[in-house]
Amino acid sequence: MLYLLDTANIEEIRKCSEVFPLAGVTTNPSIISKEKKDFFSIIKDIKSIIGDKMLHAQVIGETESEIIKDAETLREKIDGNLYVKFPVTLEGYKAMKALKLRGFKITATAIYTPQQALLAANCGADYTAPYVNRIDNISGMGVHVVSMITELFKHHNLETKVLAASFKNVQQVHEVAVAGCQSVTIAPDIMWKLAEHPLTDMSVAQFTKDWENIYGKDKKIYNL
Repeated sequence: MLYLLDTANIEEIRKCSEVFPLAGVTTNPSIISKEKKDFFSIIKDIKSIIGDKMLHAQVIGETESEIIKDAETLREKIDGNLYVKFPVTLEGYKAMKALKLRGFKITATAIYTPQQALLAANCGADYTAPYVNRIDNISGMGVHVVSMITELFKHHNLETKVLAASFKNVQQVHEVAVAGCQSVTIAPDIMWKLAEHPLTDMSVAQFTKDWENIYGKDKKIYNL
C-alpha cells in the first residue's frame, strides 16, 4: 500500500513526512486554493519537502487544447516525479491519449464508476482516483467501486493502479486496503488517526509505570 498525503498545506506535509512513509503528495484546484498563495510557490515548497517522491498536480483547462497546455506548463515548471491529473471528462480522455504518447505520467481523477476508471486505464492512465466518500454520499458504495476497479485491472492485465481518494474516516481506508487497492491519498487528519489508538497509549503508559517502579523515573536503557 502506498500512502499519499492529500493536501497543499506545507506545515502539515512537513509534520507528516517526519513520521509516515509517504510515497508522495496529491493536490487539486480546491486544495491549492485553500492556501491563498501563488500556485508555483506552493508547488516549490511541497517539492522542497518531498524531494523526488510523487507529486500529483491537476490541470484546470476544460478543452483538450487547454488541458494539454496546462499539462505542458506543469511538466516544464515542475521537475522530478510529476503525475499530471486529468478529470475523466470527454476532453480529459482525449488529452490523456495524446499526452501518454508523449511520455506524460497520468493520474485520472474525479472517478465515480468502474467504467470511467477502465476507460482511463485504456487511455494510458498510470493511476485512477475514485472518490470513495463522495460515492458513498450518493449511495454508490465507494469501497465496492474501488474493489470492482481493482478486479477489472487484474482481469484485463492492466498495469494501472488504483489511487483511492476522498475519505472521511479510517474505516474507509481500511476497507479499500482489504479490497486490494494499491494506493490511497488521504488528508492529514485521517493519516494521523490511522496511527493512533487510545489502548496503545494506555499500554505504553503501563510499560513506563512498571519500569519506573523498579529502575527509577529518569532511567532509560541507554543510561542504566
